[in-house]
Parts: sequence; C-alpha cells; structure tokens
Amino acid sequence: MATVPAIRLNNGVEIPQLGFGVYQVPPEDTADAVSTALEIGYRHIDTAEMYGNEKGVGEAVARSGIDRGEVFVTSKLNNGFHRRDDALRAFDQSLGDLGLEYLDLFLVHWPLPGIDVDYIETWKAMEEIYAGGRCRAIGVSNFQAHHLRRLFSETQVRPAVNQIEVHPYLTQEELRAFDADHEIVTEAWSPIAQGKVLDDPAIVAIAERLDRTPAQVVLRWHVQRGDVVFPKSVSRQRMQENFELFDFELGTGDMATLTGLDRGERTGPDPDTFNYIPG
Repeated sequence: MATVPAIRLNNGVEIPQLGFGVYQVPPEDTADAVSTALEIGYRHIDTAEMYGNEKGVGEAVARSGIDRGEVFVTSKLNNGFHRRDDALRAFDQSLGDLGLEYLDLFLVHWPLPGIDVDYIETWKAMEEIYAGGRCRAIGVSNFQAHHLRRLFSETQVRPAVNQIEVHPYLTQEELRAFDADHEIVTEAWSPIAQGKVLDDPAIVAIAERLDRTPAQVVLRWHVQRGDVVFPKSVSRQRMQENFELFDFELGTGDMATLTGLDRGERTGPDPDTFNYIPG
C-alpha cells in the first residue's frame, strides 16, 4: 500500500495530501463508498453538511476498525448557518451525525458575500469552535484573496486551509501563491474539472507515454504542485487508480504543459457572486 505524504498545517496538524471526497455521493451509498476507500488505503475523508451524507461517513469510519487518530475527517458549515449561534449548533450537529468526538478540520463552505450575515461573524464562531478543542483545525472554502485579507485584519486565527476549485483549466496561480505566502494550504476541489480535462489531447498524450490514465496524470500534477486533493468516485477501480499516484513523477515539461492549459474556466460558481442558501 502506498504511503500518502502528509502536509503540515500552520498550527502543526498534519493532513494527508490525498483524500477521498464524497460530494454528490448519495447518502444511501456513502457508507459503502467510504468503506471501500478506507480498504484501499485512503485516510482522509472530505464531506460537508450540505452534502447530506455525514452519517454515512461516520458509519464507515466506525465499522472500519481503523484507529480514529489515523483517519482525517473534514466537514464544512452549511450555508444556512452563518450566524454565530447557528454555526455553533451546526458544528454540534455535524459531530452528532458523524458520530465523532472531534473533527480534524471544519471549514466555512462559502463566503456568501451578498447575504445579511458578514462572514467575519461566521469566522469568529469558527474561532470559538476551534478554541473549544473539538476541532483540530479550521479553515475556509472558496475564499478569494480579498476575503482572506479581511479575516487577517479583523479576526485572530488564520485559516489552516483554503479549499478552492483547481484543475488544469483553472490553475488558480495567483490565489495559490497568496495562500502559500500566508501559510494557508490550498486544497483542490473538482480536481479533474468534473472529467472535462480528461479528453484534452495534451493530457491524453502524456498519459499514453507514461502508461497512466489521464486522471492519474492530472492528480499527480496536483500532488507535485503541493496541493491537497480528494477525487470522488464510487467505482472501486477508479478509487484504486486515483490512489496510485506515488510511484511515478511528471517531468518539468509535463508539469508546464498541464499548467499551460489554464483557461480561467470554472465548473462551479464564482465565490464573488455565489450566495446560495439551502431552502
């Protein structure tokens, strides 16, 4: 079984660089999917309150028999719970649904700049959660540099991670550099652009030359750039392929080729205008 590298966060906590994401995995399928991932060797699971499948994640972790300290579990705050008291209750609910005594990482899912709750209030609630000792690290998701600058100037705890959309068609060079300059680890969601990059001729050519799948090539690109990545699949074969990233490397030219595919093309919403709150 491959050893997945760990990245040290700004508070000293270590996070596995490769994880398993459960976005859009149906709740009824989540426990089995996560169980399969854990069997393959994944030790980092990324979920969220809005995914509706935290209970399945918790069930899989409980029945795996793996020591709790060996499984890194992330969840994210529901967009509807940005007020301080709501955020505190939502965190408690996440722990209850997951059946865990603590979370390894809890994130503000979106900044929601247009709603009637300032994300500064939300982040201060996250600081309370962190201070309470039931969450080993806190961070943000989909925050732009200007959102982060406000956190730096108006709050106390610097986010440990910023989980953003990153893939070869949206390389996010400036935001990733900003994160790195401020000791924030970048996590890449939608790492293969929902499959859109897998038919790209440049990626296919590299994969054929290296006798790898296009997905493996793209995920290896993420790893070598230093980001945390968590591909999602319910296929055991693809889970296994996605895990096999640590017995090959991309050369400098191949890395540059993938980075050069940038189009500034999102598969998801723009954080500067996205204000969705679940009904």
